[in-house]
Amino acid sequence: MTSRPASDPYLRELTQLRRVKDRMDREHAQPLDVESLARDVHMSAGHFSRRFKLAYGESPYSYLMTRRIERAMALLRKGDLSVTEVCFAVGCSSLGTFSTRFSELVGMPPSAYKAEAEHSTAGIPACVEKQVSRPVRNREASAAAALLA
Repeated sequence: MTSRPASDPYLRELTQLRRVKDRMDREHAQPLDVESLARDVHMSAGHFSRRFKLAYGESPYSYLMTRRIERAMALLRKGDLSVTEVCFAVGCSSLGTFSTRFSELVGMPPSAYKAEAEHSTAGIPACVEKQVSRPVRNREASAAAALLA
């Protein structure tokens, strides 16, 4: 087995992509766009998107929205904020886009999730709740169920 030297362009690129991914995790509520993320790692937006998808299996936009929806789910479970307040708190600027993307990932609109979540996670430890309530794209949910059967 051979190891690649630290100066390997492939490893440098992966390091840059990881930094961007970490930034999206940290700053998901900030107004982030693919162009500015790509500029931070000195890539064109198209090249950055292709390389990110190759490395992580989804586009930068999709990854960022998934992080935002995960955070929104946690805020909706608490029940302190309205759906509109949660939408803006997680960094989305359009309630319609937020609701559509939330429904795609979770399988129900945010208002229905909020109403259902108040009762469904009662008594579950927070560490388990996070794993149980993680959003799964509808396309992936059926594939996961088939593997379990």
